Amino acid sequence: MAETNALDRVTGARRFGRYVLLAVIAFIVLFPIYTTVIFALKPGTGVLDYDKILGIPKALLPVDLTLDTLRTAWHQGNLGRYLLNSTIMSVAITVGQVVTSILAAYAFVFMRFPFKNALFALFLATLLVPAEVTILANTDTIKSLGWVDTYQGLVVPFLATAFGVFLLRQVFRTVPDELREAAALDGLGHVGFMREVVVPLSRPAVGALGLFCFLAAWNQYLWPQQITNDPQHRTVQIGLNTLKSANPDRLNLVTAGTLIAAIPIAVVIIIFQRQLVRGLTAGAVKG
Repeated sequence: MAETNALDRVTGARRFGRYVLLAVIAFIVLFPIYTTVIFALKPGTGVLDYDKILGIPKALLPVDLTLDTLRTAWHQGNLGRYLLNSTIMSVAITVGQVVTSILAAYAFVFMRFPFKNALFALFLATLLVPAEVTILANTDTIKSLGWVDTYQGLVVPFLATAFGVFLLRQVFRTVPDELREAAALDGLGHVGFMREVVVPLSRPAVGALGLFCFLAAWNQYLWPQQITNDPQHRTVQIGLNTLKSANPDRLNLVTAGTLIAAIPIAVVIIIFQRQLVRGLTAGAVKG
């Protein structure tokens, strides 16, 4: 009986320690988000003052909150137009990268053609080349095509990604060979097998890839800055930088703009979080 009680105490202590650790980690993760939201809802004056009773900055206390800062950031930063441009660009890039990655990955797994392995190695080698190395050449190409200040200039250079091909290739390799043989007996060709079998089985990985592509496109700054001059085609990241430059002394206004720009990202992550987790482990085991 005494041994059982001692074991229960040890188990309880371990469980308590885990909860404490999880609480600490949750605080570390959530505190910056809390401060960002609170700071974005503060008025323009007195945000850096200290509370006389608690002795901490008032910016950390949920008092004197107002939506006027968000409204000012929205109108002054022209965030409505910038968010629309970022949405169009990100959705188009995501669709293009997902489609091209599916087609290329399927070809590398289920089709036979000369130098297949060498070509795949060449695909992977492109991941070693920083985007900054190719930006001048890509800019000259876009200018020669007359695509400056256009959506196609923002989208077309990013319609394919070697990372997506690599990720989906690893996932497609887990599809059993028996399914391909059964599909062939049923008269399904490559297009039918890909559409009816491979892609549905790999839906979590495809969803995770789409999320990665959307986040990468949404956070682009250098390329839109390089090939857009018209505010009607500029993206939200450029808008945030413009808002910061115009209001260097109003940190709460810049934070409000950042919060507005982060809301679509948060919504997308919440919707696709299950696909993200499942997709990251989909190709871990073959067979």
